[in-house]
Order: sequence, then structure tokens, then C-alpha cells
Amino acid sequence: MPAPIGVFDSGYGGLTILKELKKQLPHYDYIYLGDNARAPYGTRSFETVYQYTLEAVNWFFGQGCELVILACNTASAKALRNIQQLNLPTIDPNKRVLGVIRPTTEVLGNFTTTQKVGIMGTLGTVQSNSYPIELAHFFPGLEVYQQACPMWVPLIENGEFDQPGADYFVKQYMEALFKQAADIDTILLACTHYPLLEAKIRSFLPAGVQLVQQGDIVAASLAKYLVMHPDMAQKCSQNGHLAFFTTDEPAPFEKQASLFFGQKVEAKHTDLA
Repeated sequence: MPAPIGVFDSGYGGLTILKELKKQLPHYDYIYLGDNARAPYGTRSFETVYQYTLEAVNWFFGQGCELVILACNTASAKALRNIQQLNLPTIDPNKRVLGVIRPTTEVLGNFTTTQKVGIMGTLGTVQSNSYPIELAHFFPGLEVYQQACPMWVPLIENGEFDQPGADYFVKQYMEALFKQAADIDTILLACTHYPLLEAKIRSFLPAGVQLVQQGDIVAASLAKYLVMHPDMAQKCSQNGHLAFFTTDEPAPFEKQASLFFGQKVEAKHTDLA
């Protein structure tokens, strides 16, 4: 029986991906799960992120989902490969779990003329080196500079992303990135939370530097994937329905989620462990 596409994030950031999925593929059904009770993932160990993400993936499979998108860079960096290689073959080799790093790295090099790109992400994503490794496959001549931004997610999740206090931390990390290479001409927001800081980031961005978000890239990649895998497309239900779940309290989740998703969100509580 066809089932919704699962979309997972440690908190709210994945809603910026879901927003684009819904825009480009509106006829599909989606279930979103935010593990807000255990967020953020960015500073947690590889093993912890892997365990938490696997629990979430199994939850989606329990809902009948055949396809799950890890709309979280940290989970994609620290857990996706293990889940694909170690867990799916025994859980169900016909199910699929996809991430956000691969589709992004397949196209990122097309945005730059100086062949120098900046990656701004959580500490976990930066430490994993997933972006430099993947980009080397698709764009071997690219020079990749990474900057961890540990204060950005807390600012965003505490509703401070558009306040004057955010300026200091945005400016600090931007300056640190450009100290590595002054002629970076493309910056990837390698955390799905960061689009909420876009206005602040642009105010400190040198002229001519492109700011790349992942939402439309991931959505376009999924559209291509479903065309190339019609058997999976047939397993995904198409009624245009949305459902939202959180491992924390629904009321605060709904308030914050509406900012990320751009429209009113109604959520239910669920437990993973």
C-alpha cells in the first residue's frame, strides 16, 4: 500500500526542505518528524547521532514509509552511510533512506567562478568532512573552506535570528570564513536551519558572493530520483497530505515550525525510544 514520504530533522530545520518538497512535488504525501526533545544534534558524537537517526528511520518505517529523507545535514553526515550500508539490508533492502549532502555536492561546483566555496554548518557537519570529501568526487579542482557556526542554531531555535543580538555571531563566523580565503565567491548554508538567518548573513556578505540554500536543490534531486525510480514513486502515496510529529511538546513546536514552514502547522507528540 502506498505511504507518505518521511522527512526527518533533529528539530525545525528540515521544514525548510519540506517547504520546497511541497512546492516542487505537491501531490505527494509527507510525514515530518522533528526530534526536538533531543536537539540539537550538531554537537553530539557520531555514535549518538547514528543511534538517534536510526531510531527515527525505524519510526518512519513503522508508519509504513518506503522512502525517508534525512533533511538534516548532521544526520546525513554522521548516520546516513551506516544506515544505508549496515541497517537497510537487514531491515528491508527495498526501502530507501536519502540525505541532503549528496544532491547538494552534485551541483554546488556549478555556482562558482573562482573555484573556491565556503561551507557554513554545525560543528558535527564540519568535523565529518562530508562536504569536502563528496565535492572532491564531483568537482576535483574545487577548493573548499569550512566554518563551524555553533551559535547559529541556538539563536534560531530561540527566536533570536532576526534580532540585533544575532549580528555579532553572524559577523564573527562570516569574517572567520573569509579569513581562510578572501576570494570565496559561493557560500553554502549547510544546515537547514540557516535560511532563517539569510537576511542577517546577506548584510555581512561581500558583493558578488552567492548564497546557496539546499531546499530547492534537494527537492529537484528528489523529483529526478522518483522519475528514475518509478517503482519507488508508486510506493509513495499522492493525496497532497501533510502530517507533523515531534518528540517534544506539540504547542511550542507548532509555533516555531510555522516560521520555518511558512504556514500554520499542527503537530502530534510521538516517542522514538
